[in-house]
Amino acid sequence: MFADKTLTPRESVRLCALGTIADSPDSYANVARRVRDFVTRITGPSLDLLGSSMELLQVEGLVSSSAGDMLDDSARLEITEAGREELRRLLTANLRASSDLSKLVTALKFRFLHLLPPEDQRAQADLLLDARETELNRLLDLRRAHGEVGGPFQAWLDLEIAQAERGQAWLEEFCDNLSD
Repeated sequence: MFADKTLTPRESVRLCALGTIADSPDSYANVARRVRDFVTRITGPSLDLLGSSMELLQVEGLVSSSAGDMLDDSARLEITEAGREELRRLLTANLRASSDLSKLVTALKFRFLHLLPPEDQRAQADLLLDARETELNRLLDLRRAHGEVGGPFQAWLDLEIAQAERGQAWLEEFCDNLSD
């Protein structure tokens, strides 16, 4: 039987939290803010992703707190050896090719766009363009906030921005060519 060893959305947030703490131990409040800030800049606001609790990391022994068993906003979090092992497991997990549901929805919209009246085609094209502009703005905001990291993250971010800009230019041309 095939076992899917790709990360779940919850594990992705866990990876972000453990990596943030391993990279720069900080207070509970600052780590929570930095994780929320980073995840939101990548995915947009998502209660599904941000609903997981950082307290669980402590209960599982993946982080330790300067406040002992209690976590308050000023408690300094540090990654434990078990946390480093979990971080390594998460960082080395497989990737799922194009698992984003929005890509499927976008493909379906383009696949069957011709079935809509022209005014609805235009409205859907404008909606897709707005979504692409939002994605590009989120990536540009991510670069402003975290671009100083450099290295592979910066190279990946530059690639994502370039692809988003090309996609936006293509959609703008597509919208211009649609008949009203």
